[in-house]
Amino acid sequence: MTDVLLEPGDSLHRLRAAKPLVHQVTNYVVMNETANATLALGALPVMAHAREEVAEMVSYAGALVLNIGTLSPVWVDAMLDAGHAANARGIPIVLDPVGAGATAYRTETAKRLLDELDVAVLRGNAGEVATLVGVAAEVRGVESIDGGDDAAELAREAGRTLRVVASVTGPVDHVSDGERSVAIANGHPLLASITGTGCMSSALTGCFLAVNRDRPLEAAAEALVAFGVAGVVFGLIAGWIIGSQQSAGRDTVPPVRPDGTKSGPAALLRNGPGDDR
Repeated sequence: MTDVLLEPGDSLHRLRAAKPLVHQVTNYVVMNETANATLALGALPVMAHAREEVAEMVSYAGALVLNIGTLSPVWVDAMLDAGHAANARGIPIVLDPVGAGATAYRTETAKRLLDELDVAVLRGNAGEVATLVGVAAEVRGVESIDGGDDAAELAREAGRTLRVVASVTGPVDHVSDGERSVAIANGHPLLASITGTGCMSSALTGCFLAVNRDRPLEAAAEALVAFGVAGVVFGLIAGWIIGSQQSAGRDTVPPVRPDGTKSGPAALLRNGPGDDR
């Protein structure tokens, strides 16, 4: 970390006091999850995507999150309309280039949004960000298979060349504006096995950005710190549940008699109280 002061607790306190509206033009797969994550953090989500209202809706928001997970031309036009309205009002934008590199349409759309809009934070996995920087990468569907060996340098290069705060998430998250950089090493491996966790981190980035408009690097890093802590807690709870289920399973397996017949609740229900064989 280079000359960066992170205060996620203070930002979270201010966020919960302000309850900013976070406008998200996002994908069908994660819409419910990102809305709930936004609410859990203390902000207010709105998932408006109709061209007829996005410019008006974003005027009430503290931040705009654009997520290209389920693309169509109408949605791209809505993202551009919302983005231009946000730029005109000084409302910061988070772009999640889901699946950039998987198809030409996704890559071109992500590049178009970066070219036409003033994006504050680009939040993606290594493969997506590498594609947009011009580094060889492999993206399969919406998953990053290979984004190069040095995610920290990738974040710095993206920050420099794309003139954004680049938030590259992975086993260790790297955030950079091209000059200053932050590495966040928390979270839990289980997060990688759940659909939409990257999209949730983009939503949370929008939440933190809404109360830190002049600190986009810090906002992006603090969002990942908060999400990582939540991931650790989730991992601990999931481990406890799995362990409890395994223990309960052992306790409820009916004992088997030498003759192969079973005793226990199932046998009791089948044979009646007089004979549990």
